[in-house]
Amino acid sequence: MDNRKHIVLDSVEAYNDLHGFETLHPLVGVVDMKDGRPLTESCTIDYGIYALFLKQSVCCSILYGRRAYDYQKGTVVCFAPGQTIGFDPMPDDGTPAECLGLVFHPDLIRGTELARNIHRFSFFNYLSNEALHLSERERQVFEDCLGNIRQELEHAIDSHSKQLIVSNIELLLNYCMRFYDRQFITRDNVNTEVLSNFEQMLNEYFAVGKALEHGLPSVRYFADKACLSANYFGDLIKRKTGRTAQEYIQFKLVEMAKDRLAGTSDTVTLIAESLGFQYPQHFARLFKRNTGLTPNQYREKLAAR
Repeated sequence: MDNRKHIVLDSVEAYNDLHGFETLHPLVGVVDMKDGRPLTESCTIDYGIYALFLKQSVCCSILYGRRAYDYQKGTVVCFAPGQTIGFDPMPDDGTPAECLGLVFHPDLIRGTELARNIHRFSFFNYLSNEALHLSERERQVFEDCLGNIRQELEHAIDSHSKQLIVSNIELLLNYCMRFYDRQFITRDNVNTEVLSNFEQMLNEYFAVGKALEHGLPSVRYFADKACLSANYFGDLIKRKTGRTAQEYIQFKLVEMAKDRLAGTSDTVTLIAESLGFQYPQHFARLFKRNTGLTPNQYREKLAAR
């Protein structure tokens, strides 16, 4: 993405100017790309605003990092302040881009309950390639919410305007959270495969000595291998196992340690190093936190049986 044109979207007005939309409110806008000016050249975009787009046609490819953002017709893509994407337009076939969206500046929600809870909406935190895949009915709900916000923007500003706009944005985000949770259920076979591969990769990480070379395995390492963001990967593992991805890794570390304490005469220090711990005391603390015993106490307990 180094040679692309660089665009900074640090305000709603900057977004509207880019696409030729009228600015009805300085901090929020509802857009329909059929009425706007689509981008026609490859670029990178730095977002300083929140954005949700319902892509009703595949009119471009989106890069997040160095991977393609996984979206197709009928999906919602979400971006948050501080994120950078790469944009490549599709060849122009004369068909207008079908994309509805909401953009809003963080200042719109400052001091509100939504601002305090914005971290709950995990789809804003993706660091790679997973979009929200909507059913026809869900798309209609999304469009209805945008319509309510647009109607309020077209209304004369009064003392209720901000509260009503923010409330409708929160309603839309809550619906998207429902769609996000549903996605884990309807894509259960795919998610089960991810979990199975995670276990296999975790076992291989230790079997081939990567722990000795690279240290403790991280959630991001396995998320990258699965071509998913760390947040999406973590949510998926939590829903499938009841543990966070980090907790699951720690669980496997403790189970492997138990096997080696029981089946070998290796010292605690040697076992800790083989599992990727830089300091044996860190391993001992993790082991005791999960078992109630130090590694040596666990080994002595087994020997006494």
